[in-house]
Amino acid sequence: MEVRDARTSDADGIATAARESLRASYGHVLDDETIDEVVGEWYDEERVAELLDEETTYWQVAEDGDEVVGFVQGALLDADPPVGEIHWLHVAPDAREEGLARQLLGAAQETFEKRGAGVLQGDVIAANEEGWSFYEADGFERVDEREVTIADETYEEYVYQRAIGDVADESVVQAVESTEGELFVNFSEGERGSKAPFYAAYRTEDLEEKYGWYCSNCESVATAMDSMGHIECSDCGNRRKATRWDASYL
Repeated sequence: MEVRDARTSDADGIATAARESLRASYGHVLDDETIDEVVGEWYDEERVAELLDEETTYWQVAEDGDEVVGFVQGALLDADPPVGEIHWLHVAPDAREEGLARQLLGAAQETFEKRGAGVLQGDVIAANEEGWSFYEADGFERVDEREVTIADETYEEYVYQRAIGDVADESVVQAVESTEGELFVNFSEGERGSKAPFYAAYRTEDLEEKYGWYCSNCESVATAMDSMGHIECSDCGNRRKATRWDASYL
């Protein structure tokens, strides 16, 4: 078994591993047609090449002989401290129970630490108990719950994080002025944007009352996340970049 950097030529193998893994982990929630649609959208050769060309992208595959049997995919978010986001960690059913998922997770953490990340983050749909139990067993803490849309259906998603490297646990908070008065931006709580990251903005310094999202592209706070997890800046058009389930991108 070899774990190596992904290549554009791996697209077909990545798609096959993703399809088999999704059916095994989400087959009780999603039908085959929806899974095929998602895999076809995200893992065609052009899309894989586009993602691999991004500087922030992290993507490694596990190869058994000439067959891709798993992969871990994510990106480094420019937060304070930087966040290593794991968008997908897939292992084909026949390759499970051999510690491969933990090996891929460890490789991702090592790379993100070298890139300066202080937090490792993984997202998993609540219906995938095996998925979120994996994160909890590895020391991750559930820090948020949100809704995502898959083929016009709404599902709950859990967000898990754990600190890595030599980064302090304290949030990095900065006061900003807005039309609503003084707000407090938590630069340790971010989401990827199409132009620049978004950071959570609160009305109070204790971060108890969330106002919306601060757009680091134009420094506007006239943003909000809807119930489906979509963020768009009304000033510059920066929008939450699709990296996982989102029917509006299918």
